[in-house]
Amino acid sequence: MTPTTAFPLPDPALAEVLTARLAVVEERLRDAVAHADALADTTARHLVNAGGKRLRPMLTLLAAQLGDGQRPEVVDAAVVVELTHLATLYHDDVMDSAPLRRGAPAAHEVWGNSVAILTGDLLFARASTTVAGLGPEAVRLQSTTFERLCLGQLHETVGPQDGDDPVEHYLRVLADKTGSLIATSARFGAMFAGCPPEIVGPVTRYGEKVGVAFQLADDVIDLSADGARTGKTPGTDLREQVPTMPVLLLRARVEAAGDSGGADDRALLDLLDSDLSDDAALSEAVSALRAHAVVAETRALAVTWAQAAVDELLTLEPSPAKDALVAFADALVDRAS
Repeated sequence: MTPTTAFPLPDPALAEVLTARLAVVEERLRDAVAHADALADTTARHLVNAGGKRLRPMLTLLAAQLGDGQRPEVVDAAVVVELTHLATLYHDDVMDSAPLRRGAPAAHEVWGNSVAILTGDLLFARASTTVAGLGPEAVRLQSTTFERLCLGQLHETVGPQDGDDPVEHYLRVLADKTGSLIATSARFGAMFAGCPPEIVGPVTRYGEKVGVAFQLADDVIDLSADGARTGKTPGTDLREQVPTMPVLLLRARVEAAGDSGGADDRALLDLLDSDLSDDAALSEAVSALRAHAVVAETRALAVTWAQAAVDELLTLEPSPAKDALVAFADALVDRAS
């Protein structure tokens, strides 16, 4: 998907530049997943061929426009972050038992869990090969990011510990599991475009916060959007008892009310905690939660995080690239898929 269709940019000339650069990334991405082994080639191409927003490489290319965006290292960095993201999707879909990804059957539904996990590992290996050509600093950043991705998934899997606030715990999970790679995407772009630290730092912080906003918006989309449009089955997280912000906010409401009230909220929570393996039960749960105020609260949180991301850019000089980063943050929380 081109930048102009996925995330409209305010400057037509910049949009044209990014569209051309993203086309190069797409070509390089397909080359990077090609494999001499026939099975590995087929499984590795599965999600690349399914498409996607290419959010992370686009952010790399966009952040690079704050410096010399034509440097060849920028394209390599964009390929690295998308390969890393694709690898995590193979693993995430196994852990979440997600039947669909980007409108296509998830890899584990086609080839089984073991093949899906190993394909994710192959893509991590290809990302490592590419990042090695960018130098020791890039390798270190990639390793740190990978560690945070794993920690985010680990902490999501085990849940909050005694004394942890579940909402704060979830936001930390989002910062690690989603925000860290989006932050690295922005950082790579600015860094390999030759930007000074006073630009690289704010852009990195912007990336992490916009990543949290993106995932909070996804929590709303999972309930409110048409599955045919998003390429995912609505309510998959509910079915698998994966925490999302609307459910956490509802649970907090019920706990705050205690035995003195909140009967409707408690009934809804009981429904969400019940067996949702049946499609009709899942549809009922999605519809009921969709109508609750916690969904609007989650969207408001997404907007707050997006604004906090934009605030990180205040020290940057005015430019079309800065304007585009602001528009990018806004588009992430206003999207329907």
